[in-house]
Amino acid sequence: EDAVRYRLFAAAGPGGEALLRRCAEAVLVRFAPLLAAYVWQRQPFRLRCVPRRGETPAHIGGTTLFGDNVEDEWFIVYLVQEITREFPGLAARIDDNDGEFLLIEAADFLPKWLNPENSENRVFFYKGELHIIPLSEIPEQGCDLSAPCPTISQALALLSTRSEEFLAAESIRAAVNKRIDGYPEKIQASLHRARCFLPAGIAAVLRQRPSLVAAAVQAFYLRDPGDLRACRRPFRTFPAEQRVMALVTFTRCLYAQLVQQKFVPDRRSGYTLPSPSHPQYRAYELGMKLAHGFEILCSKSSKVAPDAKRNVLSGPLWERFLRSLKEKDYFKGEMEGSAKYLELLHMAEDHFQQSVAMLENSVEVSPGDEILTLLQTTSIDLKEFEREAACLPPEDDDSWLDITPDALDQMLKEARNESLPSTNEEEQKYDLETVAESMKAFVSKVSSHEGAEMPWSSDESHVTFDVDSFTKALDRILGADSEELDSDDLDEEEEFDFSDGDDEDLDAGNQRQDQKVSPEELVGSLKSYMNEMDRELAQTNVGKSFTTQKRGASSVEAATSERAGPDSGAEDAELAPVDVDMNLVANLLESYSAQAGLAGPTSNILQSMGVYLPENTDHTGSS
Repeated sequence: EDAVRYRLFAAAGPGGEALLRRCAEAVLVRFAPLLAAYVWQRQPFRLRCVPRRGETPAHIGGTTLFGDNVEDEWFIVYLVQEITREFPGLAARIDDNDGEFLLIEAADFLPKWLNPENSENRVFFYKGELHIIPLSEIPEQGCDLSAPCPTISQALALLSTRSEEFLAAESIRAAVNKRIDGYPEKIQASLHRARCFLPAGIAAVLRQRPSLVAAAVQAFYLRDPGDLRACRRPFRTFPAEQRVMALVTFTRCLYAQLVQQKFVPDRRSGYTLPSPSHPQYRAYELGMKLAHGFEILCSKSSKVAPDAKRNVLSGPLWERFLRSLKEKDYFKGEMEGSAKYLELLHMAEDHFQQSVAMLENSVEVSPGDEILTLLQTTSIDLKEFEREAACLPPEDDDSWLDITPDALDQMLKEARNESLPSTNEEEQKYDLETVAESMKAFVSKVSSHEGAEMPWSSDESHVTFDVDSFTKALDRILGADSEELDSDDLDEEEEFDFSDGDDEDLDAGNQRQDQKVSPEELVGSLKSYMNEMDRELAQTNVGKSFTTQKRGASSVEAATSERAGPDSGAEDAELAPVDVDMNLVANLLESYSAQAGLAGPTSNILQSMGVYLPENTDHTGSS
């Protein structure tokens, strides 16, 4: 669940594995400035070499759990795209537990032939662009593209020779690029800095390993009664007595998870909160929740000794990594040894340990083990923390947590690329004919068990009626021989116990059906049946529930009704044509009013076609 898988293959044939090994190290160094500053929700972006298995060639790749923060997934999409741009010899596949989520993002623009059953191994990033291997009737270069799904080797062979032919349509690429637009600048915008009144030990740990804030928030957010057993007594690792004010960096997702949960600490834990009116109440509350998360992590620790984790911050790879950071101006001109320089250095060490140590060590160290190890190797100077607390920079504004209904509607409409309706009532012109025509266009579209097509353009031609095809279909239905009756028809005959007289009538009817009937006669017969049904329904509540057209009868109709007798005039008056558009609009408005401002079938269908209905302001009940 909530996991994204990324695999990078060598597009060229011979020498591909050597290229992969070189790229794995080069990617780590090249993208170090971006990765070192990123706070992951669950797991970081990691690349490891994977040998060939069956039809899957050797590649470098990994799997990352992104949890509740889907932005981690799209940041990885950006990274993969940029990797293929920086290293043209690589082609990348990326999917998640939903499958080809890149195609899901561009679902409105996909070709008709592309579906979940035949999309496997067709979607690649190559040279920084999205490519889709199409279907083809002619096998080329040993690859039968008409097969449901090509193998990865076949797809790579095509990309390496004719990639320009498989470039995804501009609309598909635009839909994907819109989702990752703004990176890498968006990384800083996704962070939130807040003041927290927390134990000095946690402040020291976060100074060394800023990413551990994610593990602590997840431990608190996903806690169960068993986890809270360690918090129903005075904290052993992070007692409440030694607390300091510190500025902690979260992602917006982590901050929202921590703030939105209501939690009252156990009195035995030693953590108490001031009155909600206290100016530092939010800082006390955030610090208390973080302390619970860190205490839960440490309670699950296996008590690993400090030397059990091999120090990887040495050797040629770390030196190249650090040199790359300096070349990319990662330290932003800070003097070596300064507080800001050390903060950035700790972030780089944090990322390097996650990306390298996790892959080289066979046993992954738990967050609780890392915290205990850092506590044993880090000195805690309370006076220094107090001096820093006196001059902390201001925290970020968290007004982004509150979204009004109007703002949410605007975000949803912008996500659908819809133009917003005018807010000026004088400029709003609601055309009820447009509402009726839009619904007719929707009904006339193709629908199946896979869903219904939306009429995106209002300029499309109206549905046409082919009389010849319709009469031929009627001929096949009404002109069927009695021999074609199935067992159900025979059962019905027995059930109703037809008499001999009925059988004779049926035989006579079959003889008449054997004769050739013209299409015009069939249509006329069908109309007479429909008229009889209308006359019956007109006297019922069903018939009276429809709004009819109010129009005067012509002289011919009047003369005909006089010859037909006095009763026929009353019937014709009752059989006035139904006003289809009026009934449709009235029912739509009634359904829209019943939604009471919430989402519903009427608003969803009409808004998908660019039709917006006004709010119901008839609160007085007048007509």
